[in-house]
Amino acid sequence: MSANQQPPTAPPLHRPDPRAWGLLLGSFALLMLGYFTLPLRALGNDHPLLSWVLFAAVLTLLTGLLLARIVDSMRGTGRHPGVWLAFLICFSLTVFAGTYYVLADRPGEFHGLVTRLDALYFTVVTMATIGYGDITAAGQVPRLVVLLQIAYNFVFLAAAAGALSRTVRSGMEVRAHRSEDDPPPGHRLGHGHGAGSRPGLGQGRRSRGLLRGRKHHEDGGGHGSGGHKGG
Repeated sequence: MSANQQPPTAPPLHRPDPRAWGLLLGSFALLMLGYFTLPLRALGNDHPLLSWVLFAAVLTLLTGLLLARIVDSMRGTGRHPGVWLAFLICFSLTVFAGTYYVLADRPGEFHGLVTRLDALYFTVVTMATIGYGDITAAGQVPRLVVLLQIAYNFVFLAAAAGALSRTVRSGMEVRAHRSEDDPPPGHRLGHGHGAGSRPGLGQGRRSRGLLRGRKHHEDGGGHGSGGHKGG
């Protein structure tokens, strides 16, 4: 390695993309805006078959997307799998909350569920398995949807949350290890002052040692030749 050649440096750190997380926040805001403004109950009693078909189609699509992003997170492939997982988990909870809100329009189906916020609150409480008891599913159809959500939480949302946690934790560990292994900017140079100049110093010492050995050899050869002639 020459004195002007610099040693290889560590690869740059993979920092979180602010645009991706900004897109997540914007998408979540639009999701909440649609949940609180769209006429969800127009699909309930007037179009019950269409409501169930739409519910099944959206839930199936979300399941496929969740599984794909979980696989991406485990393999380390895809772009921003953690951002996708966080959004899909929120989207799944919103779908169940909208379903509860639509079902609560029928008398006797729910006790204590009146507003959209009540439905979202009940969905999160059901996902967390807290069970306060202030909102209860009284009808058979809401209880069936609650059982479906509990199974969905255990199978898909729990796996997605675990993959999201592993993705965030592994990213933090990689950045921490690379920060420890990456030397300060002054230490990356092959020449200069302080500890960063050690590779250049070692190269200079070896070069001076070679020059001294060559000079000693030439001086010894000259003395031997002169002594032979004098003899």
